[in-house]
Amino acid sequence: MKVLAMYGSPRKEGNTTLLLQALVKGLHAQGGSATEIFLCDLQILPCVADHSCSQSGECFLQDDMRMMYSHLVTHDCIVLAAPIFFYGVNAQTKALIDRSQALWARKYVLKLPVGASEIKKKGIFISVGATKGAKLFDGTLLTVKYFFDTINAELSHALLHRSIDGAGEILKHPDALQEAYDLGRSLAASEGIV
Repeated sequence: MKVLAMYGSPRKEGNTTLLLQALVKGLHAQGGSATEIFLCDLQILPCVADHSCSQSGECFLQDDMRMMYSHLVTHDCIVLAAPIFFYGVNAQTKALIDRSQALWARKYVLKLPVGASEIKKKGIFISVGATKGAKLFDGTLLTVKYFFDTINAELSHALLHRSIDGAGEILKHPDALQEAYDLGRSLAASEGIV
């Protein structure tokens, strides 16, 4: 199984980054590996909603999303880690999701395959938010579920942590890091991840 680990945070030492790194360490400990991508290192332009993707199944914008389309459709397990900004994912992550409209158009408008296989992939979402609000993750989870559906993935795990804000603050929560590490190990052990 090919795992794609997407670091959505604008901070490379951010809390979601540390959690995803723990998951990847768990994968490595069990003999697995992952393609790791920091979205903040990429140039992903915002969607301009010209709807040309509804005719072609392709986005006309020329940027790093071209590479990401390939990763999104060729990996079997998609792990997305993104912080909560104003009760939604941060801008770098949202740009990736919005630009996946081209894949949505392929699947639902043009009725074309998205990737080589229509078998459901695993989708994992990791997120951290500063507030304690009971509905902190509600809207984001809906967005992530629809994003995963577009790329033929199903949300199988969500590691969500409230009341964490400062850079590196997740390090004060070793149980959260252990949970991410254990999930990485279990993914590798149960799925024969390569």
